[in-house]
Amino acid sequence: MIAPAVADRIVDNVERVIVGKRRQIERLVVALLAGGHVLLEDVPGTGKTMLARSLAVSAGLEFRRLQCTPDLLPNDVTGVNVFDPRTADFVFRPGPVFSRILLADEVNRATPRTQAALLEAMQERQVTIDGETRRLGEPFMVIATQNPIEFEGTFPLPEAQLDRFLLTVALGYPAPDDEAHLVRTISGRHPVDALGAVTDADELIRAIGEVATVEVVPDVARYIVDVLEATRRHAQVALGASPRAGIALAGACRSYAAIRGREFVTPDDVKGLAVDVLAHRLVLQPEAQLRGVTAATVVADILESIPLDLTGTV
Repeated sequence: MIAPAVADRIVDNVERVIVGKRRQIERLVVALLAGGHVLLEDVPGTGKTMLARSLAVSAGLEFRRLQCTPDLLPNDVTGVNVFDPRTADFVFRPGPVFSRILLADEVNRATPRTQAALLEAMQERQVTIDGETRRLGEPFMVIATQNPIEFEGTFPLPEAQLDRFLLTVALGYPAPDDEAHLVRTISGRHPVDALGAVTDADELIRAIGEVATVEVVPDVARYIVDVLEATRRHAQVALGASPRAGIALAGACRSYAAIRGREFVTPDDVKGLAVDVLAHRLVLQPEAQLRGVTAATVVADILESIPLDLTGTV
């Protein structure tokens, strides 16, 4: 299997600039090899944009950044047909979505109409412009960021949009020693400029093919379904996880198992990834939110309530 070697090279390379966040970096690699998208939720200045750029550079993939604002139009995302008077014909000018890794920075500052322009690209790997469908390249990944504490002038992502993200990842503040290292070493030249590619699209596509062959045995599949059903019955949850959430969780677990060199998913893979995959898909009861209950806490409690003999590690 080449997936473990590819993943280790990418994670090691990104960790040169995103210090002390190996777990979070690995989660992005899991999403990349699973063909999924990631929502980065954290306060400004924690390295979200640098993480996305570092991943793209390390993977040898074309990277585009889209700064989301209320005046951003759908055509600013997908592209537009422009009349060329020299040829008396329309010429397509592709938008930033025609890249391999797209960073949608502060995605909740874009209007719902512009947010919806990402839906077809994220789900179908294509965009339709003036009735013509154009395929996106492979691999393709959207990394969107949003600030979880500032809501003035924002448009919260609807459940249908959130459901398109495979994982939600929070970087958090670095440990004191790691932050001291950053303060001491980062000066002048942007850290990402010192990185180089450690793989390419062709090798990534082969690794993605390996992920698809990883087996989810019936007992593990049933465990995933038990977790989904528990979210739907939970007293503090108004809207539980959908079948698509279960497929997403299985896909993330396949990717994680592959980068660990395994050809099968273990229950511990499910436990290790369930919060990242499911929490952003749940809608809590209003009274639960008022009491400070979080979706992540609910998923963690559900995992503890479903006994199972675990044989792997995450």
